[in-house]
Amino acid sequence: MKEVKVILPDGSERRFKSGITVKDVAFDIGPRLGKAAVAGKVNGQLVDLDFPIESDVNLEIITLDSEEGLEIYRHSAAHIMAQAVKRVYGKDVKLAIGPAIEDGFYYDFDLEERISPEDLEKIEAEMKKIIKEDLKFKRFELPRNEALAKLKEMGEDYKVELVEELKDETVSFYEQGEFVDLCRGPHLPSTGYLKAFKLMSVAGAYWRGDEKNPMLQRIYGTAFPKVKELEQYLHRLEEAKKRDHRKIGRELELFSLSEYAPGFPFILPKGMVIINELINFWREEHQKAGYQEIRTPLIMNEELWKQSGHYEHYKENMYFTEIDDQGYAVKPMNCPGGVLVYKFKKHSYREFPIRTAELGLVHRHELSGTLHGLMRVRAFTQDDAHIFMTPDQIKDELINVINLIDRIYSVFGFKYHVELSTKPEKAMGSDEIWEKAISALKGALEALNLDYKINEGDGAFYGPKIDFHLEDCLGRTWQCGTIQLDFLMPERFDLTYVGPDGEEHRPVMIHRVVYGSLERFLGVLIEHYAGAFPVWLAPIQVEVIPVMDNHLEYAYQVEKKLSEAGIRVEVDSRSEKVGYKIRSAQLNQVPYMLIVGDREIEDGTVSVRERRKGDLGSFKVEEFIEQILNEIKEKK
Repeated sequence: MKEVKVILPDGSERRFKSGITVKDVAFDIGPRLGKAAVAGKVNGQLVDLDFPIESDVNLEIITLDSEEGLEIYRHSAAHIMAQAVKRVYGKDVKLAIGPAIEDGFYYDFDLEERISPEDLEKIEAEMKKIIKEDLKFKRFELPRNEALAKLKEMGEDYKVELVEELKDETVSFYEQGEFVDLCRGPHLPSTGYLKAFKLMSVAGAYWRGDEKNPMLQRIYGTAFPKVKELEQYLHRLEEAKKRDHRKIGRELELFSLSEYAPGFPFILPKGMVIINELINFWREEHQKAGYQEIRTPLIMNEELWKQSGHYEHYKENMYFTEIDDQGYAVKPMNCPGGVLVYKFKKHSYREFPIRTAELGLVHRHELSGTLHGLMRVRAFTQDDAHIFMTPDQIKDELINVINLIDRIYSVFGFKYHVELSTKPEKAMGSDEIWEKAISALKGALEALNLDYKINEGDGAFYGPKIDFHLEDCLGRTWQCGTIQLDFLMPERFDLTYVGPDGEEHRPVMIHRVVYGSLERFLGVLIEHYAGAFPVWLAPIQVEVIPVMDNHLEYAYQVEKKLSEAGIRVEVDSRSEKVGYKIRSAQLNQVPYMLIVGDREIEDGTVSVRERRKGDLGSFKVEEFIEQILNEIKEKK
């Protein structure tokens, strides 16, 4: 019988009889690996464990401790859930799609009966039965015409639509027991492999995300290889609920949302204190880094957006109006305005790099179903910057921007990971220009020894980008900072500079944000700190609490001294007990409470309490002022 050569990731080679399965190879390597294996990767292609190897291949064994293994695990859980829904609700259920997603999976269903949160328990119970049955996931393939006929016979209209768009000559399916689903795979060997799962919620979702299409019912779930991991995840979710920025924002009076302006947040006075502190910090750092601040109009002529490419690639997300019988657009991005600032006058290479920064209010038409507090809004302030440079300055400028972003994030205690996004399906420019830009971004990241992940096809329509994903105290990630390298916008707007040879040349452009959106960054900070902002950001930094009404005069004297020193302070003058006032200040997340009574008046001191540590003892007022000012200055 013919032999095949299997090359493993470490470069070692093994020889087997042709037809050996991935699972058998895994067991041949070692029994522990054989038991842990859930799939394989043959010549870079994910396959099931029972995939037969019939020629020489490169092989990687996939286990659940990898991202790919966990995705297969969760996608299999989605199939088990779909089978359970079919069993519970009968033949009238039509299947849409059911992918694995970050932290879980979902499946979209079309059925008349409304699935309630209470119904999830019935579906979970049926899933447990399916798991106990330990049904094998079996793959089979059909010619495209036969696949269409089978799906039409099954009444799976949504699957028919998907297959009609496929160009493949054969179509793959998976079955487990009586359940059959269109799927590329791979899957777990059997339903019994699923150990720990939980159905989380039910939501509405338009077929293919288009509001013109039917509204489907989407069930979200999560799954983990171990029960302990599931319990830890559910615990983190409970913590996340407590930290929900919408709840804390309302309780601490930071921002509000109104039915009269869905997606357009109202920032309240205390929230504006935080926003302004973020802006002050941003301005300080940008001035040090050589940026000049600009401001560009909120509404500009439609022709500008056609020239920039936004009209063609982004118009469904834009707001339009008419002025003097001409079409205008509310800006969804700041870059065309930044370009017009550059074009205001001629430039020489001696001026480069030119770094312009803008806190620009932008508006984007987001679907109502996607709006979420401050995290997804229709109006927000981008801390934008546009850097114009010569081609030989690209690497240094990219490194400078990355270092600036790192410096700012470190003040908030954020760890982050980096993703490099490449050319999307709808994009401007040639592959050659895109490769040049992608290579430059890679070069900067590698020069700084930064690990990064490639995010294929998720770049902006005018250039590739580096995204910074912040990790908060619960381990959740938030995409905030972005760096985009752009060779195309300067071309479209005919931007030039005079080089050392006296001739005109084309500059290169970097678009970048650090916070991303001031409003969203505020939301992230609320959840990261659970409302307990560090002193430099806290809306009220000190609460002065008189023990009795006759201590009010001294309390106001202390308040005046602190206020004159630039500290945000207020006096709790209510006729309430001291314990009640302290508890109130703690609930409002005030960092410091200064208790003043007879002894403090006599000694010219204050009794200091910290919101977490409690009583810190007695301090002279000037001594406390010096201490808190140092804490504010160092942004501890």
